[in-house]
Amino acid sequence: MSSSLLHPPSHLSPAIALHHSQEAPSILGSSTGAISTSLFQSLLSAPETAELWTIYENLLLSCLRTGDDDSAHQCLGRLVNRFGNDNERIMALKGLLKEADANDAATLDVISKEYDQILQDNPTNIPILKRRAALLRSIGRTPASVTALISLLDVSPTDAEAWAELADLYFSQGLYSQAIFALEEVLVLQPNAWNIHARLGEVLFAGAKSSDNPGQLGEAIKRFSRSIELCDDYLRGYYGLKLTAKQLLGDSQKTLQNRTGSDGFSIPDQATLSKLDEMATEKLAEIVRRSSAGEKGWQGYDVAEIEAARELLENDSGTIIR
Repeated sequence: MSSSLLHPPSHLSPAIALHHSQEAPSILGSSTGAISTSLFQSLLSAPETAELWTIYENLLLSCLRTGDDDSAHQCLGRLVNRFGNDNERIMALKGLLKEADANDAATLDVISKEYDQILQDNPTNIPILKRRAALLRSIGRTPASVTALISLLDVSPTDAEAWAELADLYFSQGLYSQAIFALEEVLVLQPNAWNIHARLGEVLFAGAKSSDNPGQLGEAIKRFSRSIELCDDYLRGYYGLKLTAKQLLGDSQKTLQNRTGSDGFSIPDQATLSKLDEMATEKLAEIVRRSSAGEKGWQGYDVAEIEAARELLENDSGTIIR
């Protein structure tokens, strides 16, 4: 049995999720006694472990990702037998399967109302608060999803995942200041999350372009630099760093007039920006070259991100990166 079944499947590649769903029939077939309601069968089966229930939940999610609804329902049935229908996590998983089975917007609207009813009885049901926010976003009700996430954060203000989701919703609406605030809250909770530092840099970059504010570009430089300091091979960090340094180098007059960002961080001088651009270029070229060659230890990068980095380098140098 794959050890990756003990990790949240949202972080797994589609290929691994597919592999898990293909294993589902054998996994379910070999562990039926663990969830049997028969005392006799339970005595003959292997003892329960916490890992078993984690595997069932993660297997359920992988099966949903790959369209194996039958196995997903079997996993849910075993979890319900063990933990009951009133368990908050089970409620959310049942709702998730209902969403997957829904064939039209009207059915999804009914499910949303069911979530509202559950929350009337228990406003602090965090798994249902999360499902409601996710469902509202999936059906295009973005303002309502924002409101739902704010309600969730009122109950659980230290939920970094909810802050990150809220930032993404704000960004999708062009509300850069609000998105920046939400990402800063994520970093208060997870100060060493290099991907969040880079994401904040990306939002700052977009906000600066929208408002013509070079000071925010200086802050973006800081965030991208912190990202690659925490993760030496993080492609998005180097990509953002090169893009931002290039923007500042190409707009030197405005940079000189706005040398200090809104948080007091000074924009680097031209010589420093040139060095940052050169460093980012060299690292991106290395990542593209070694990842494309399939070298051990350089796999796992997103294909679209590799191609975007290759295009950026080729546009900058005018040469083909192989």
